[in-house]
Amino acid sequence: MHEYDEAVLKCFLENQGQLFPENVAENMEEAEAFLEDSMAVVVDGPDEVMEYFEETGVDVEDDNVLDADEVFDIGDGRYLIVEA
Repeated sequence: MHEYDEAVLKCFLENQGQLFPENVAENMEEAEAFLEDSMAVVVDGPDEVMEYFEETGVDVEDDNVLDADEVFDIGDGRYLIVEA
């Protein structure tokens, strides 16, 4: 079970449009349920974002993974990764 703090949930609610054509959550509870269901991951910094993608077998050599639609910058140095 993942725990998502208020900063993570707000970030996802405000930016979910970068990944989905329409909102998948309307409030904090729905956002938390969606993130839990999708097994979203919170990592501590760009290096861990790169590490996550490398571990999942995504070729990240030429791409800036921080620009990927499934990567959300929480704004406090952490990143939320949501596999759609």
